[in-house]
Amino acid sequence: MRCTSIFIAIGLLGFISITRAVADDAGPSVDEIRAAIRKSIPLLEAGGRKSADQRKCFTCHNQAVPVFALAEAKRRGFAVDESNLKRQVDHTAAHLSRGREKYREGRGQGGKVLTAGYALWTLNAAHYKPDETTEAVVEFLLQYQRQDDHWTHPGNRPPSSGSGFTTTYVALRGLSKFGTTAQQAHIEARTDAVRDWILNTKPDDTEDRVFQLRAMSLLKADRMRIQSAAEELVKLQHKDGSWSQTAEMTGDVYATATALVALFESGYVANDSAAAQRAVRFLVESQKPDGSWHVVTRAEPFQTYYESGYPHCEDQFISITAAGWATLALLQTLPEP
Repeated sequence: MRCTSIFIAIGLLGFISITRAVADDAGPSVDEIRAAIRKSIPLLEAGGRKSADQRKCFTCHNQAVPVFALAEAKRRGFAVDESNLKRQVDHTAAHLSRGREKYREGRGQGGKVLTAGYALWTLNAAHYKPDETTEAVVEFLLQYQRQDDHWTHPGNRPPSSGSGFTTTYVALRGLSKFGTTAQQAHIEARTDAVRDWILNTKPDDTEDRVFQLRAMSLLKADRMRIQSAAEELVKLQHKDGSWSQTAEMTGDVYATATALVALFESGYVANDSAAAQRAVRFLVESQKPDGSWHVVTRAEPFQTYYESGYPHCEDQFISITAAGWATLALLQTLPEP
């Protein structure tokens, strides 16, 4: 029944860090940030647990991004349910293993490159060791759409599904983390083949910009190109510290958190910069009393509704995805353990 309720000091010569925070842009205290993270963790865990109870398949929303956040939270000393975290990783590995022959045949599983790329990212976040399944998935990524200048996804469920930049980034990341020695020559060739597309294709929205920037960082592109992409993303930040998914929309947690994580990763924005502090304030103040974040879905439903363990009913999938990115962004503002 449907619910109706209710960096670091930047060491890259030539990079220009955004001005450090001033009084008007002061973000939340470390205690406030840590409290927000602690409130979020149980809900991320519940979302993964209940989803795995009801679905055999791996999901980007209830496994991947929550695992990114929970693995980082564990690394930074927060209390997490380690047995549940292991279960989510095993659930992901089992899903790929069931499709191993399909990957070897170049067909892949439902979700194609997005599923393959995000699943490998999930395994990597938990330090999963390469095996014959991950080798098969990498081979699929090398062969799928090999005549094209980037990877694409057949679906369009914005914001996290439909961007060529997102699909291409997760594929490249999977190749870089799980490619075998025997696959390296093909990986280098495929990476070179998509480099020009990544560097020279104009992004349309925040999702495009976020994953174009991440891909540039992954490719170790010229620092001035990375800086320019980061600057363009920062320019889109609203006065309240948020980013919006598209120019026509208001700011939300998903766009804000993904932008902030990408900017941190690029090395262009320090976590004590004015832009970062405004964004962190937005994230903390947007958190609901129960520890969740709510983002309204833009995607058309295509499967039977079920309660996956995270609040917000029809908006639960994008909300838990946003919560995972928000938790990860907040974690990255804390001092290294």
